[in-house]
Amino acid sequence: MAPAPRVGEAFFPLDEQLGLLAGGLTPRAEETLVRLARWMPYAQAQELLADLVGIQVSKASARRVTLATGQAALALDEAEEEREAPEGAAKQVLSADGAMVHLVEGEWVEVKTLVIGEVSRNKRGEVCTQQLSTFSRLAPAERFTEAALVETHRRGLERATTVCAVQDGAEWLHKLVDYQRADAVRILDFAHAAEYINEIGQAVQAAGGRLPARWFEGVLHRLKHHGPERVLEHLSWLAAHYPSPTIQEKLAYLQKRTAHMQYPIYQAAGWPIGSGSVESAHKVVVEARLKGAGMRWERHNVNPMLTLRNAVCNRRWHERWQATRKQRQQRRQKLRAQRIQARAEQALRRLLTLWLWYRPSVPHPVAEPAPGSVSALAATPAASPPGSRRPAANHPWRRPLIGRPKEAVLAKK
Repeated sequence: MAPAPRVGEAFFPLDEQLGLLAGGLTPRAEETLVRLARWMPYAQAQELLADLVGIQVSKASARRVTLATGQAALALDEAEEEREAPEGAAKQVLSADGAMVHLVEGEWVEVKTLVIGEVSRNKRGEVCTQQLSTFSRLAPAERFTEAALVETHRRGLERATTVCAVQDGAEWLHKLVDYQRADAVRILDFAHAAEYINEIGQAVQAAGGRLPARWFEGVLHRLKHHGPERVLEHLSWLAAHYPSPTIQEKLAYLQKRTAHMQYPIYQAAGWPIGSGSVESAHKVVVEARLKGAGMRWERHNVNPMLTLRNAVCNRRWHERWQATRKQRQQRRQKLRAQRIQARAEQALRRLLTLWLWYRPSVPHPVAEPAPGSVSALAATPAASPPGSRRPAANHPWRRPLIGRPKEAVLAKK
């Protein structure tokens, strides 16, 4: 028996009725698999899925399903249209920074993260931030600044009464604030300023200078409670007595940002002076999943995973899952319609080809000779005997022309 011919890929109608999207997994099983894979490596998610619900999938399937969901969520963010911003908290804070991720090619790239929160005071009167949300992408600074509008718009940042931006002094961060909220109060992260002061103290000691045992703590206390003026004067005196390129560079950085180090004023106004929220976001959103031991990522898979990480860390998983599932179903139906149309066009082309190949030839009209003429008599064969299939004896087919003299043929005519 000859083997059965292979069939092509097709859609099973029952898959759409059951809502199946990937590898025959039910929607609930697929959601569980993706939720596990966004927290842990694919192999561990595969094993845990089998232990929890008894469903066996391969590591490749776990990876494919998770990234497909992430790509759908990323496409929704990129296709979101501009609309009126909702009403957000009156007092908000934003912070942004970058963390490095290792790619398959061996390159280290910077994943940028933006954190938005509401500023308030607790029962003890301490300034605190709450209702934090994150937005992370692997993108150039300009592209990240524009893409972050998805989250700032959702949080109503543009309609907040007052906004502050706590971050380090990188230029791309200042441009981000200019784009998102140009009137924001800009605050240099206190820990970042302390790092520069500490490096100046270490350079002074390396140059032979002697500093008090608690010099660093005293300088930070003065900076935090009295402002930067006296601190910068003291650091300038150290730079003059212990010349060093390192000291000059660090001092110039702080002097350029004097207006952003007015920490007593910021604290009195109820603003935070540290960007610990974005540092925590790096660990929870990015590093917890993308910086495991020996872990490397393909560039095009970073943003889909970051989108899933943002969804879970922002407590918006169910909303995002339903939206991505709907988007994938629509994409699947569109693909099905395209395949049906392509097959119909292919079948039509085949029918046209067969029709052109086998169509009957159209006879050309021939003028009939006049009755009684020589041509009419010559063209009319003699009748064949009844019941015979052979031509008559005087039929033109029986007149051999080859080998007969031309004159004889003409004379007979």
